[in-house]
This record gives sequence, structure tokens and C-alpha cells, in this order.
Amino acid sequence: MKLINNSYKLISITLCLPVFLSACTNSTISHSIKTNPTTKVNEQVEVVTTSTILTDLTTAVAGEEVKITGILKPGSDPHVYEPVPADSRTLEKADLILYNGYNLEPGLIKLMNATGGKAKKVAIGEVVRYLELKKPQGEIVPDPHVWGSAENSIKMVEAIKNELIKLAPEDKDKFIQNADKMKNDLQKLHIWISEQIATIPPKNRKLITTHDAFQYYGNAYKIEIAGTLIGISTEEQPSAQTVKKLVDDIKKISIPVIFAETTINPALIKTVAEEAGIKLAENSLYSDSIGAKGSNGDTYIKMMVANTKTIVESLGGKYTPFKIDN
Repeated sequence: MKLINNSYKLISITLCLPVFLSACTNSTISHSIKTNPTTKVNEQVEVVTTSTILTDLTTAVAGEEVKITGILKPGSDPHVYEPVPADSRTLEKADLILYNGYNLEPGLIKLMNATGGKAKKVAIGEVVRYLELKKPQGEIVPDPHVWGSAENSIKMVEAIKNELIKLAPEDKDKFIQNADKMKNDLQKLHIWISEQIATIPPKNRKLITTHDAFQYYGNAYKIEIAGTLIGISTEEQPSAQTVKKLVDDIKKISIPVIFAETTINPALIKTVAEEAGIKLAENSLYSDSIGAKGSNGDTYIKMMVANTKTIVESLGGKYTPFKIDN
């Protein structure tokens, strides 16, 4: 009887052994997945954007479905930004790179074209038909500041949506929903800006700023760009003759105020204002970047609203708040 019991125990252990080993193995694999830092579960596609404006528009369309990394931080000037080694690594990891184009960000464009990797590169700003500007040397170049018109930004949002759908087709419906909401808000913004600028007395509808970043804004909303201290790029250094000419031009026209910009040192434009005997607007305009988080311009829409408020109130118009549906 004892022999039979021992035999029964041996058989039971033998039968249970594969189950035990299987359970141990599965437990080990499960633990390995949880603790191995190099393993990515439910990996998101990665999109890299250059300008802060593109980062904001892309984030609005992508929602939580895509990982967005913006290289430039709020307040950074894309014209003069010098890439750092970390930027190269960021670009190499990307599945898609969205940049403005029209040579807005020359340092990043050069790095992007030199960097290896699998990413598709798309110049989102170049879906907009450009305005021409003349550089000091007489060369005609495309104006890269296409976002100055909210209608242009609608075209950019549509292009971003299309690229995201190609990258992550399983999230197509979400991208379409987000893009439609953003385009609706931008259309309302476009109409609102037109209405606000129209309240400025006609003789005051003239804009003088630090650099030539508001041609699209002026063209879309019927306000004349009467002069700038420097041209299309903030890399340009104005000569004493250029400063004098702008001062003389300001004296010839009857306007109450001129404007500084958030991404450019205001010292020179302050000098221009003093020499011309004219006021410098209390608030600077957002030109090549959205504002820092928590500021009145920390999204593209808020940036455009803040600029319009500053322009309208400074030039004698009547500002009414912008409202969009949540």
C-alpha cells in the first residue's frame, strides 16, 4: 500500500511539472516586459516640428494619438536659431518632420537635410502661395511668415491632417475631427480679425514693426505695412542710414504708434521711436513664435488675438473680445 501511495505522488509531481514550469516561464516573461526599459509597449509614432507655431497647430490636430516634439521653444527666433547636438538626435528618431519652409528656419533645415533617419520631411508652410519680398541686396525671395493670415493657417492644418493620416491611418477619424474643429475656429478668427481692424480709423491703418513679418497679416486684413527696421530675416543688421530712413518715413505719415516684437531686442526700435518723436506700443507683437506658457499668446489663436488687440487699441480702434465654442 505504501508503494502504491509513493507511486501516486510521483505520477502527480510528474504531471504537474510542465504546468509549474510553464507558469514560471510566463511569469518571467511578463516581469521582463514590465521592467525592461528598452521595451516599448503600444509605441506611438513620433512627429518632430520646428517652429512653435507648427508645434501648436500639429498638437491641435494630433491630440493624444501622436507624440509631438517641438525643437524650438516659445520665444525662440527661427531665423537665427543654431541647432545643438540634441536636435540631431531628435530628428533621427522622428517618423515625420514638419517644418515651415521658405527658409524660415535655415539652421534647422540644413541640419534636417544632413541628418539620416527614416523620417518624411514636409514643408507645411509651403502649401501656402507665398508673397514676395525684396532683400537689401535686391534679391526677391518668398516671405516665410505665412501664418499671419488665419486663412493660410487653415491650409496648413489641412496639410498637417493629411500627413498624420498617412503616418497613422488607424487614427484617421480622430485627426479629421480635431482638424475640423481647428479649421472652424480659425475661420471665426479670420472674420473676427477683419472686423477688428475695420474699427481703426483709416488714416491710422498703418503698421511699422521691427522686421518684415506682417505682410500676410496686412494683406489679409487690409492694414498697410508702412515700414520695418529690418527685412525678412532678423539676422539682418540695420545700418545708420536704414534707421535714419525709417525715422524720416515715420515723420512723413501721421500714425500714433509703432511696434516692437517679442523675439527681437527692442533697443533699436525704441531708438527709432525716440528719434521720430512717436510712441512705442506698450505691448510687443508676437511675430515668429508663440508666447511662453501662461502668457496671453501661448497658442497660435491666442497669439493672433493678442496681436490684433494690441494693434487695434494702439491705433485707435475699438476692440471686442474673441470668443470660440469649446
